Amino acid sequence: MRFMFVGDSMTIGRAGDYTWRYRMWQHLHATMGGSYAIVGPRGEVYDSLTDAPTSHEYADPGFPATARRHLAGWGEGWQHMAPLIGPAVREGRADVLLVSLGLIDLGFYTKAEQTADNVRLFVARARAAHPGVRMVLLPVIPNVRAESDAPFAAEVARFNELLAKAVADLSTDASPILLAARPQAYDIHRDTYDGTHPNASGEHRLAGEFAAALHQAWGIGGPYRGL
Repeated sequence: MRFMFVGDSMTIGRAGDYTWRYRMWQHLHATMGGSYAIVGPRGEVYDSLTDAPTSHEYADPGFPATARRHLAGWGEGWQHMAPLIGPAVREGRADVLLVSLGLIDLGFYTKAEQTADNVRLFVARARAAHPGVRMVLLPVIPNVRAESDAPFAAEVARFNELLAKAVADLSTDASPILLAARPQAYDIHRDTYDGTHPNASGEHRLAGEFAAALHQAWGIGGPYRGL
């Protein structure tokens, strides 16, 4: 089974981070042994010195290069990934997409309705590349901006409603889509280093929700033991 991580800055991580992708790799390795692969066209993390994804400095230098693969970008959202997902799925032969997107869209690029339209375009293009691809989508977790910007908080809430509707509308037996739960215990003041990007505990909580969705719905992997 071939997994692809798709996301924005919370997923790509920056130089010196472990990333939730790393936590998920540990989980897959522990529960699936050698019966999986991680695929994607990228492997770097974001480097604040170059303001670009040019670093290979993960917190654990033992993180295998083959497990670092992803389709994630600092400042990239649904609208950026929709044109890229088809070729990435086709080239990586991805079976399962683990997707965390939306915060950057709503914060800088698109309103909730247009962002939801880009979700549907993303799904269509992923399926055009692999009709049987499965997807797990994470709702947007409001960040520190939502505490002081009521219109932004409302856009996040509206998008999450539209995301749930899109999952219900688009999921099929041939290509199922799951909506992962927002981590109930996630606290942006405790689980992030800046009110947005996950620290170690936040990484575990994000990976744990993806792991729970995979295990509970499809019997993939096992219970998450990272925390």
